[in-house]
Amino acid sequence: MKTSLTVLAIALASFGSLMTGVALAQSRDQLQIVGSSTVFPFATSVAERFGQTTGFPTPIIESTGSGGGLKLFCAGVGTNTPDIANASRRIKNSEIETCIANGVTPVQVRIGFDGIVLANSKSGPEFNLSREQIFSALARNIIVEGKPVANPYRQWSEIDPSLPDVAIEVLGPPPTSGTRDAFVELVMHEACQDGIEENKCGDIREDGVYVDAGENDNLIVQKLAANSSAIGIFGFSFLDQNADTLHGAIVDDVKPEFENIAAGTYPIARSLYFYIKKEHVGVIPGIVEYALTFTSEGAAGEDGYLGEKGLIPLSDEDRQTVIADINNLTPVQKY
Repeated sequence: MKTSLTVLAIALASFGSLMTGVALAQSRDQLQIVGSSTVFPFATSVAERFGQTTGFPTPIIESTGSGGGLKLFCAGVGTNTPDIANASRRIKNSEIETCIANGVTPVQVRIGFDGIVLANSKSGPEFNLSREQIFSALARNIIVEGKPVANPYRQWSEIDPSLPDVAIEVLGPPPTSGTRDAFVELVMHEACQDGIEENKCGDIREDGVYVDAGENDNLIVQKLAANSSAIGIFGFSFLDQNADTLHGAIVDDVKPEFENIAAGTYPIARSLYFYIKKEHVGVIPGIVEYALTFTSEGAAGEDGYLGEKGLIPLSDEDRQTVIADINNLTPVQKY
């Protein structure tokens, strides 16, 4: 009898704890979204329309960077944790493991494509760069006479006489940014010089040439207006929205244009995502509805309004697969 009462007490305590968690979750009716500064303008646009056209409140969105957002997202379940994390790169296996360890099941939603651009003020020089030249400008170490040395280049023309004779000054994202991760993967690792250890290929110089400009891409754009020779690194959408004041560098002989990114010919392009916390679905209202609004034809389709902001759409077939994953709440898989 004593054993039965003990089991009953444990069961009641567990049930009470569960109900307390549910009650806490139900005390919030406004979606909380964190993450990528690149995805932020797309998410904000969807959130505004979502709040205007549905019975749900407009979601609260914070630009924290992909890494910072996923850290908050994976921290656990409850009203003090985000419901959705935006990311300008795929979630890492280590982040999936952290999520699972903390009781979080991420559902992946791929929303489209974006290019990473190097852009500067139209009052400054135009750049036509190879990824090898970009590596030479930004790598912490380069190979000289067969040995790695601290990067000595201070002017673009020192890398190649055909490049503008101006100082190398690049304003870019911090280590917590998904744009930084993708840039390192698609440029630094792809163009890494023979003789540099593979795990050092992504090391960016820290001598003042590369300036960590934070997670606010709009702030980088503003700084470029004040410094005509500086180059900024950010998502294509920010170049597209500021085409009257900025021009993008040609990379590997391909212009950073919508059509080239969509066709896969522009070399620095990546997929964009957001992640749903499965445990909050059905508790925090509007999560699935928001996700379906974001991936609808009118928003993320070929002629959707997000295209006007620079989002490169998925094929209709791929978008339908994403919608099915949302409806089924399919957990993301490690890779």
